[in-house]
Amino acid sequence: MQLLLIFGIGFAIAAVAFALQNNVPVTVSFVFWSFDGSLAIILLMSVGLGALIAGLVSSPTMIKGQWSALRLRRQVGELEKEKATLEQHIRDGEKQIHALEVQLEQLSPQLKDATEAPKPYVGLKTLLTAGENSEGTDIK
Repeated sequence: MQLLLIFGIGFAIAAVAFALQNNVPVTVSFVFWSFDGSLAIILLMSVGLGALIAGLVSSPTMIKGQWSALRLRRQVGELEKEKATLEQHIRDGEKQIHALEVQLEQLSPQLKDATEAPKPYVGLKTLLTAGENSEGTDIK
């Protein structure tokens, strides 16, 4: 942007120097309109009119670009808020998972006791024969 400004100032100085060196009287005619004046004034007016036209032609594009930038900045802000919300949900979920893991660790001894296989039924015959089966070996 600064380079463009320096270029514009340099062009304006060159145009003024050129106009001052060419100050002969001239007549400018356009359709039914006629103007008599110095060539320097005519040149400066034509440069100024050209700058004005260039500004008017480029202003819709510049305004559109500014609106787009503003819309995109708003959209980025909304997305950052959504990201923060989602990160908070993730942290909350991790806390809940950790709490459930702690509860599971606390319940694991109780679950271990509950899941142990019950001892097999020992019948009266086995008790009376002192744990021997028909072949004379001990039952384990």
